[in-house]
Amino acid sequence: MKTIGLIGGMSWESTQTYYRIINQKVRDQLGGLHSAKIILYSVDFAEIESLQHRGDWDGTAKILISAAQSVEAGGADLLLICTNTMHKVALEIEQACAVPLLHIADATANALLKDGITSVGLLGTRFTMEQTFYRERLERQGISVIIPDDSERNAVHRIIYEELCQGVINPDSKAIYLDVVDSLATRGAQAVILGCTEIGLLIQASDTRVALYDTTEIHAVQAALRSLSD
Repeated sequence: MKTIGLIGGMSWESTQTYYRIINQKVRDQLGGLHSAKIILYSVDFAEIESLQHRGDWDGTAKILISAAQSVEAGGADLLLICTNTMHKVALEIEQACAVPLLHIADATANALLKDGITSVGLLGTRFTMEQTFYRERLERQGISVIIPDDSERNAVHRIIYEELCQGVINPDSKAIYLDVVDSLATRGAQAVILGCTEIGLLIQASDTRVALYDTTEIHAVQAALRSLSD
């Protein structure tokens, strides 16, 4: 079994979901008392969030590179960044480390294409929805991406940082998200990507008429399977 290196804490609310899903998947595959081999480096998200909103992505890269190198030195055989937005600096981390990085957008694209989905709505932080680092990764694999309109993006972003990352689950915010999902489906999305690892804490597939792809679950499951492969 390979050792999975998790770069987490962005926020810890979703990092604990990664830990649970990976261990459950390994147990399901191997049975008995088996669990995953995991090294977790959890950052202080307040530092990351401040740098994000100042546009200091080089500063965020330095923090995550240090974290990645720490888990690599601890014996990790593969790396996961437990957040969608910080895959903006995935290339810098890949260049600084010898072990492979399982990219969350690639994992999600694999799941979508397996199900024949070629047009998706994307929810996430404004950085993930508006910048190219994530959308282009999907588009290169033939998946067209639809993002919410500006006012919807503002609401989605605000709820992530002011509520979900702080463990606040608000029924009014859930209603806002479900309206945005409906809007994306009306505009042609065959499915909607929950492109922030906290969104799955607020809405689930049973809430919507269109399929939801929870990137936390997809990423975690593929990491668990990768750790068990030869």
